[in-house]
Amino acid sequence: MTRLFIARLRSPEGERPLITVRAAAEGEARLFLEAHYPDDTVEAVAEPEDWVSDSDTGAAPGDIRELQDAAWPDSAEPRL
Repeated sequence: MTRLFIARLRSPEGERPLITVRAAAEGEARLFLEAHYPDDTVEAVAEPEDWVSDSDTGAAPGDIRELQDAAWPDSAEPRL
């Protein structure tokens, strides 16, 4: 079963829009992101607690979506 994670990534050009990824655990989410965005830095990955989206966030493991109109929620403090 997959869970939804939100991610904050920085490309060489600057910060990307909010990204969602479906994975079984945070470590797996990071692996999917690093494979999909090899030149970017994964700054944070978090489960979105109270964050809600009406955008398609995928359903299968490894589904990654960039949400152009969404910002990193203040309540999603990165867990390091």
